[in-house]
Amino acid sequence: MSTTASAESGAGSTSTTGPRLTRITEHVVEIISDSGEGAQRCGQSFGAIAARSGHGIWTVEIIPAEIQPPSRSVAGASGNRVRLGSGRITNGGDAADLVVAFNEQVLLGRVRMNELRPGCTILLENMWRDHRDPGVVASYTETHDALVNAGYQVIEIPMERECRTIVRDARRGKNMFALGMLAAIYRFDLDLARDQVALTFRKKTRQLIEVNTRLLEAGYAWAQANLGFAYDMPATLTAEDQIVVNGNTALALGVVASGMEICAMYPITPATSASHYLSEIFAKVGGMVHQAEDEIAACTFAIGASYAGKCAVTITSGPGYSLKQEGIGLAVMGEIPLVVVNVQRGGPSTGQPTKVEQGDLMTTIFGSHGDAPKVVIAPSSIEDCFYSVIAARRIAETFNMVVVVLSDASLATAQQPFPRPRFDPAWLAPPIDQSQVPEGLAPYAWDATTGLARRFVPGQPGGMYTLTGLAHDPEAGIAYDPDSNAQGIQARSLKLAALQKSLITPTVVGEDSGELLVIGWGSTKGAIEEAAERVRAEGRRVSSLHLRFVNPLPGGLKEIMQRFEKVMTVEGNWSDDPDDALIDESNRRYSALATLLRSRYLIDVDSWSEVGGSPIKPGTVERAILNKLEQR
Repeated sequence: MSTTASAESGAGSTSTTGPRLTRITEHVVEIISDSGEGAQRCGQSFGAIAARSGHGIWTVEIIPAEIQPPSRSVAGASGNRVRLGSGRITNGGDAADLVVAFNEQVLLGRVRMNELRPGCTILLENMWRDHRDPGVVASYTETHDALVNAGYQVIEIPMERECRTIVRDARRGKNMFALGMLAAIYRFDLDLARDQVALTFRKKTRQLIEVNTRLLEAGYAWAQANLGFAYDMPATLTAEDQIVVNGNTALALGVVASGMEICAMYPITPATSASHYLSEIFAKVGGMVHQAEDEIAACTFAIGASYAGKCAVTITSGPGYSLKQEGIGLAVMGEIPLVVVNVQRGGPSTGQPTKVEQGDLMTTIFGSHGDAPKVVIAPSSIEDCFYSVIAARRIAETFNMVVVVLSDASLATAQQPFPRPRFDPAWLAPPIDQSQVPEGLAPYAWDATTGLARRFVPGQPGGMYTLTGLAHDPEAGIAYDPDSNAQGIQARSLKLAALQKSLITPTVVGEDSGELLVIGWGSTKGAIEEAAERVRAEGRRVSSLHLRFVNPLPGGLKEIMQRFEKVMTVEGNWSDDPDDALIDESNRRYSALATLLRSRYLIDVDSWSEVGGSPIKPGTVERAILNKLEQR
């Protein structure tokens, strides 16, 4: 049965025996508001407190498409989703179990997107019930009543009134009041929450920290006094130090740990925060962030730094990657080490700057005029974002080539705890050999069995040569004859083959053979593995495999796929629905990875994909798997 409680009436208050305590192993919580009300910060802080309490977490930022959407608008929901549990959490989960909403319109948007579990508990700001605008009152009342009638557990909360006893502008205080309520509901230690508030506002004044702490404490006390429920979630404390960061911060930390010293970038959503974090810390370890005048300049600056003997990184998103393409081609032709980070977003063109998509795989691998082979690594977790950059730097300098780290908006903003990395000197490339170049050694000479070549740098004795984007022979002489051109393309291509020989075949999760193999790449890993595990629990022989290297593809994949009756990919890019009236086998477009696998291995790889702008949910993948199993 649905319930609604009002602070004014005292409904929902605890009994003398304390709140009703429910034991759970995981929950999905959303905090949503208009932009600028701090719901994202509240969610990030709540996730950090949960992680520090010994819980697994995965956060998903809820970002409106517009930079400043109208207040109280259905499409303007801004906030954070936090999935927390007793064990390790690898994705944002399915529908929300509890929601804190600062107005009914942003809540309505989440309801319409089916983001709330039936019967979900909703803590709803009730200031709108007495608003001076009759239209607002009518909207609030109508939405509230509809939610109650739909079976949601709606509890009205006087956040505005309570916060104004502490701050004049409650709009800047509700997020910490909400954080206090959540800390009480999930029985988190209040001192730990206070520490998190101090950490969150560490760059602000002491007075501001104190005010936000008072708001936190007020929310905590109000929840204990007025909410008749709380949750007991067992924690799994570990003696191993852990860090809680988002994917962009992990990428930035990977840049530092890899030994790279130059980052050239131009601000673009959702990649910018990686360079923002680097700007705060990089100089302390001898690094430099260069904000160029545009994406092209950022790419060529990085290429110049690498040519001079450094190994540089340039960070961008889809539209910026498109602008960098000609520069990337120069790095390929000149065989200059370069790391490119592409944090994918919805496209094409400006597309959906704040939404999740995996639409750049093909353009990352093939997007160039002429043949420009590049290594492409797709991290699948926050931890993997860190280590992928280290791997990218080593490969770039080992083979004198371009390596792209293909992240996405889901990983960029998601938080997840992982073991604190312990620095390994092997992460760093060895010093550049600046000794005398042996007489007769050509600048583009290479070992045909290993793919390795000596790197020439400016000022090296005997190392003077012409660097050009034109076709050239091994001695760097401009050459238009067909043999020289073919030899150059062959040499650059065989670098991929040499790397591929060293890659480890990915591990199959589940049985080595069976009814269905589900293959993914990038941020979909957690959802795919959880969905496959659910289906296996029902007795079906379903396994999964996830690719970290998507160019070159590791060996052994064909043999693995041949052991399953059916194979399908799950991706966040477009594929045609085979049931569409216009679609048949002669014109169907498959998703990106499925297309690659079908063409390389000549195996009937099916695809399921989704481009809804949100991270793919395990329940959605589970339904796709069951549907595939039912097909003859």
